[in-house]
Amino acid sequence: MKREFAVIGLGRFGGSICRELSNEGMEVLAIDIEEEKVSEFKNIASHAVIADTTDEKVLIELGIRNIDHVIVAIGDNIQASILTTLMLKELGINKITVKAQNDYHEKVLNKIGADQVVHPERDMGKRIAHSIISNNILDHLELSDDHSIVEVKAGKKMSGKTLVELDIRAKYGCNVVAIKQEKEINVSPMATELIHENDILIVIGADKDISRFEKHLVVDDED
Repeated sequence: MKREFAVIGLGRFGGSICRELSNEGMEVLAIDIEEEKVSEFKNIASHAVIADTTDEKVLIELGIRNIDHVIVAIGDNIQASILTTLMLKELGINKITVKAQNDYHEKVLNKIGADQVVHPERDMGKRIAHSIISNNILDHLELSDDHSIVEVKAGKKMSGKTLVELDIRAKYGCNVVAIKQEKEINVSPMATELIHENDILIVIGADKDISRFEKHLVVDDED
């Protein structure tokens, strides 16, 4: 059975989510107050409608109560974002994800019961910063305020050594949860697993520990 989603706000962030969900074959209700944006998604989403989501009656008429997961991606109008989230919560939506503009906005969203609050610009900035620090950091995903998961490309310092020899957990407090080698992925690798240059290590841990790991083991000395 297909899950049903609604995306409210079809700007760059909301539009991207709408496209990806639709590409994955999900049922998506695309909503925006601007006709031009809605027209853009009429042939992408399952349904695309012009609506003011701060009006509870409008949400009920749209059948929003039947939606599994609503993503509130309203742009600069913080008041509309908060009111929409509040309405959705009162209507009993199972899961609500909301884009926050700033820390104050996030605090309010958390207080009124948003299930997940995202900062796409801030989070992308962190991911780009980590990739700039080292060419070996391929991706960085924030799990909480102080824990993350990173994809690391093994360089010369790691090549030819086993996990037990690198002793990443004891030295840096991080855990290698998987290793990608070409087209294969080894989940929960054994301590005797040999690391080759350009293998991808998926590492999880506290940000401060990952930072030490990056500085001492991931960043190869320049020739």
